[in-house]
Amino acid sequence: MNKHMGQKFEDFLDEIGEREEVDLLARKKLLSIAFKKRMEQMKLSPAALARRMKTSRNQIYRLLDPTDPGVTLDTLHRASRALELNLQISAEIRKRPKKRAA
Repeated sequence: MNKHMGQKFEDFLDEIGEREEVDLLARKKLLSIAFKKRMEQMKLSPAALARRMKTSRNQIYRLLDPTDPGVTLDTLHRASRALELNLQISAEIRKRPKKRAA
């Protein structure tokens, strides 16, 4: 019988030590989608956004790449301002996963 059967996906990710990375990439993907959608609404190309942010197109491509989590807070802030978006960042106490009885 498979020991993972019936297990929550989050529990499985915790078990293999991948939950934080998956969560980070999911959040970056959501940001990338929001920025791309807003660029389309404003009819802005990556080059035009780069000019508004006073940065390079490569920096914009990294910002829009959902697989690149290495974007700085400064870049997120400048992109949000250039795209007339309200960037909200919060820190909350994280719930610890419940330990399963052996």
